[in-house]
Amino acid sequence: MASRRKSRERALQVLFLCDMGKYELESAIEAYYYTLHAEDEDFERLAKDKFMEELVRGTMASREILDEQIGKASEHWRIDRMPSVDRNILRLAGFELLEGKLPYAVIIDEALELARRYSGNESVGFVNGVLDSIKASQPKATMAAGQSLPNTEG
Repeated sequence: MASRRKSRERALQVLFLCDMGKYELESAIEAYYYTLHAEDEDFERLAKDKFMEELVRGTMASREILDEQIGKASEHWRIDRMPSVDRNILRLAGFELLEGKLPYAVIIDEALELARRYSGNESVGFVNGVLDSIKASQPKATMAAGQSLPNTEG
C-alpha cells in the first residue's frame, strides 16, 4: 500500500507540471524521472513507476470528463480558479473513481492524505466535499470493490 501511496504523490507532481503548462505529458514524466536520477550514469535503465505512469496517463486522457464532473460537484468554484494542487488531487481521485478498481473509501482517504500533505486544512474539507458530490452523482449500484452491479431493473 505504501508504494501505491508514493506513486500517487509522484503522479500528483507530474500532473502539476502538466497543469502549470511547463511540460506535455510524456515530457513531464521524463522530467520527473530525470530530477530523481540526474546523478545516475545509466538513467535509461533505472526502474520506472508503472502505477504512477498509469495514473498520470489515465488522468490526462480523461481530463475533459473529470473537469466537467469536478466543475459540477464544486459549487461556486470554477475549476480554473481552484488551486492547482487541489484541482489535480481531484482529477487524480476522479480518475480512480472512474476506473472503479478500488473502493471509494480508499480513493478518498488517499486524496485527503494528499491534500493534507501538499495543500492545507481548508483544502481537505473542499476535496472531501467535491469527491462526495462526485460519488453521489455516480450510479448507486456499486460493490465495495468498485465494480458495477448488473442492472436488474426493468
